[in-house]
Amino acid sequence: MNDAGFGIYLHWPYCSAICPYCDFNVYRARGADAEPLLAAIEADLFAHAARFSARRTESLFFGGGTPSLLSGAQIARLIDTASRAFALDADCEITLEANPEDAPRFAEHVAAGINRLSVGIQALDDASLRALGRKHDARAALRAVEAAAQTGARVSLDLIYAREGQGLEPWLAELDFALKLPIEHLSLYQLTLEPGTAFARKAARGALTPLDVETEAALYEATQAACEAAGFAGYEISNHARSPSAQARHNLIYWRSGDWIGIGPGAHGRISHESARIATEAQRRPDDYISAVREKGVGWLTEERLTPEQVGDEMLLMGLRISEGVELTRIDSVRIKPLNRTRLDWLVEQGLVVHTEGRVRLTQTGRPLANRIAAELAF
Repeated sequence: MNDAGFGIYLHWPYCSAICPYCDFNVYRARGADAEPLLAAIEADLFAHAARFSARRTESLFFGGGTPSLLSGAQIARLIDTASRAFALDADCEITLEANPEDAPRFAEHVAAGINRLSVGIQALDDASLRALGRKHDARAALRAVEAAAQTGARVSLDLIYAREGQGLEPWLAELDFALKLPIEHLSLYQLTLEPGTAFARKAARGALTPLDVETEAALYEATQAACEAAGFAGYEISNHARSPSAQARHNLIYWRSGDWIGIGPGAHGRISHESARIATEAQRRPDDYISAVREKGVGWLTEERLTPEQVGDEMLLMGLRISEGVELTRIDSVRIKPLNRTRLDWLVEQGLVVHTEGRVRLTQTGRPLANRIAAELAF
């Protein structure tokens, strides 16, 4: 059994609008009956528990999509099902990804059992919010943060930066304002033009101009410095917490290569089972997912036993993202071929990583190059 933690990810795929930068498995909500999908998710939870046995669960994460579209009663129903299928810790972190326009429901979500709200405000100026395709304005975003804080739940915010035409000083002013809000955690993502998104298509026809690499790098460095100065330590490449207890437990399970089950359309899972690590992916379309659960008990599209190299490479790639880094012996015990010590020494000389006490950690300079560094070590 994996000792790096266990969590449950529940994917609610519906959104009131599809953002032009989003490449997640999402669908526009058109007033469809939620009951068939809710019932399928419940059945899938019990099927996973039967297959892999009930596990002590540190985190339950409602992602999407926009799970804050669900009512408090629907959230309570899914939490109750998860608690009956699995052994939720008494202090289990139960996170809901939420949009600002759903703020009137935040109190009922927390009453239902949510104890952490991750609010996707994305920007704090109206022009940027319009460009990002968001339905709320900056005033609504601030009202949502206040509503979230008033529930007593832990509050995290998502912001997107390195937006088209964005300068350093306006971004730092926006970030400074966000850092003073009643929150404990910030997820700060550089805008990425993912293939297949509306933004990628817009850029391809010359209607959107991304920032150059040098400007992006300057924005990243300034962002890290501003967060550190404000007491929000960067414990992961894009994530900052006011204290260790404010770190996202669920995402730490991913970064530490723990186990999790993925429930809901398009959800991915990683489970250690019978001396193997199994990767699962659920059917992407809601109707296909519902049919798969009815016919097979689980909503899977694929189930794959990962090779030792795949397991070790995932450990490396994910573990390098966090400030604690990765333990070399843990990765070498999994991979058939040990990590490349010659390349490791070179990376240390270049100031990109630190190698101490058997762990490899990225330096501040190395963080933006995490994927390339992982590839060097795995070569």
